[in-house]
Amino acid sequence: MLLDTQIKFLKGVGEKRAEQLRALGVTNINALFHFYPRAYEDWSSPIHIAGAEWQDQCCIKATVAGAVKKHKAKSGIMVFEVDVFDSTASLHILIFNNKFAAAKLVPGKELLFFGQVTINNGKRQMLTPSIAEPGTKQRIRPIYRRSGAITSNYIEKCVETAINQFGAGIEDPIPYDVRAEYNLMSLKEAVQEIHFPSSMERMYDARRRFIFEELFELQLGLKIRKCSNKVSTSIVLGTDYTGEFVSMLPFKPTGAQARCISEAAGDFGSGFAMNRLLQGDVGSGKTMVAAALMYSMARNGYQSAMMAPTEILARQHYETLVSFFGDTGVKVIALTGSNTAAEKREIYDEIKSGRADVIVGTHALITEGLEFHSLGLAITDEQHRFGVRQRAALQEKSAGVHVLVMSATPIPRTLAWSIYGDLDISIIDELPKGRIPIETYKIDSSIRPRAWNYIKKHLDEGRQGYIVCPLVDEGELDGVLSAKEYYDLIVSDAFKDYRVGLLHGQMKPAEKSSVMEKFQLGEIQLLVSTVVIEVGVDVPNAVIMLIENAERFGLSQLHQLRGRVGRGSHKSTCILLSDNLSEQTTARLSVMTSTTDGFLIAQRDLELRGTGDFYGTRQHGFQPVYVNDMIGNPAILEKAAAAADRLLDSDYSLDAYPLLKSEVDALFSRIETAS
Repeated sequence: MLLDTQIKFLKGVGEKRAEQLRALGVTNINALFHFYPRAYEDWSSPIHIAGAEWQDQCCIKATVAGAVKKHKAKSGIMVFEVDVFDSTASLHILIFNNKFAAAKLVPGKELLFFGQVTINNGKRQMLTPSIAEPGTKQRIRPIYRRSGAITSNYIEKCVETAINQFGAGIEDPIPYDVRAEYNLMSLKEAVQEIHFPSSMERMYDARRRFIFEELFELQLGLKIRKCSNKVSTSIVLGTDYTGEFVSMLPFKPTGAQARCISEAAGDFGSGFAMNRLLQGDVGSGKTMVAAALMYSMARNGYQSAMMAPTEILARQHYETLVSFFGDTGVKVIALTGSNTAAEKREIYDEIKSGRADVIVGTHALITEGLEFHSLGLAITDEQHRFGVRQRAALQEKSAGVHVLVMSATPIPRTLAWSIYGDLDISIIDELPKGRIPIETYKIDSSIRPRAWNYIKKHLDEGRQGYIVCPLVDEGELDGVLSAKEYYDLIVSDAFKDYRVGLLHGQMKPAEKSSVMEKFQLGEIQLLVSTVVIEVGVDVPNAVIMLIENAERFGLSQLHQLRGRVGRGSHKSTCILLSDNLSEQTTARLSVMTSTTDGFLIAQRDLELRGTGDFYGTRQHGFQPVYVNDMIGNPAILEKAAAAADRLLDSDYSLDAYPLLKSEVDALFSRIETAS
């Protein structure tokens, strides 16, 4: 296929430039066509100077009023200044260190100026605008992400050359009838309009086509793999004992918990291996759901394994499950990296002999020498912290094993469908009754002493608290105290009369476990920590949290941190401290102070900052180019999913659509490589 042609063979590129383009992910012509502009400059419709609003990016057609004045600034750079005018007003132009641009400013000459209009001493001005003669640039121009010597202008020229050289060979992977049904541009037309729009409306039409294409191919691949994952299994439970387990609980599960238990228990008797995601907000009761499933497995003669990302979380799960199973006869053991060699030999023997029913651990569970007697259920908690291969290694411990992956990270349903479309999804969207909402406040550093006094008030009443810092080591960022520095500061002064502990990710596992044990026992009143407490730390007596430099955390991470308090029967408070006054920070932190709904927070987090490395989506291997558009318009995902269903109904193997099949395979090859 012509579009697979290596980028070095594009006219005007060559080996050196090709290497630089490869750093941007542009390896061939197809990748270049899909290297979308990050923004656009609209030169096609110049406006009058008087119509330019403050901080507007716009194009103005104006005449140079007189000769350019030049002078050297104190910093040593050369400044060129001139006024330009049209029939409505004048505009002051400033150019820095660019004599070639200044040379274009000939008195009496009419030119196009593109840039941001600002106001200085009541007069409109434009700093370092792009300048062109009328007729040469009067179109919408693309602006690309750049790297080193590769400029936006260079990429623009490459795309233009590629369209001329290879455009005729563009083949469309989306079948014509699908394009017609959803009113989509052809790929050839979309490539032209996304890079060189004839109008902004046409650009949005092209963007919609590419969003649909990404999601359509993703849904096709996920649905094919989901069907492939439906493998038959000999692990079929003759009796469902989850109801028996629930009847022994001292509380009544929520309706959402009961629904999720029922969905998963149904998989156990289906004859097909379960492959399910259990998703729920902080404190929604996922561990209880997992315990019900483990109990049913044990009563049917099968073992269950739960893999957690940290020893702290593994130990906590172990203690929770021991309390759940009580005197039921279900034996729970823990296996982590800190077990001694002698302990591991004994634990391995209990697992292999079948004396252990439930095994909770870290990555130690996927050690090559570990053998299970009858593993029926494999669970990974906080699954986004594990790669695909690690999860697969646990599954491979037993043929036909049922798989449950759990996540306390709420993901908007739209994105969950996209990322986890190869799994069945159970969502606990209801919190247990009686949970007291956590009060959340935003302050600046001028109020820090009052916040410290508020923390002391709770400690004096016998409660415990956290102070969370974004850094471990000193000097990583100017003006930001590390956890170590913060600890040293408060133990020698403000909190010298209190029992304060320090916890961070660079500590050895045994040290971390010791600190957490002391905190859980109440021997430590106040814990200064990094985000190592983000996952799983459960101390019901902890009721107060102060998060320093809160602007440095994502909203969903703040929500996870906040979830470490409010786990008992006492009123809890979270204080977000930030001196950042930017509009974006204000908007983000106001979300935290206005709601404790993790799913709503996750939605707003995505809308405000995009996916980034959203909850490990890069670990899963997929990050849509236009994910924010998708989130703002979930209907496009539903349409793509419906189109994928219909196509697979008629041709499950995509034999009639070889180009589309090739695109889907290439996408999932990237996913598997990234995972």
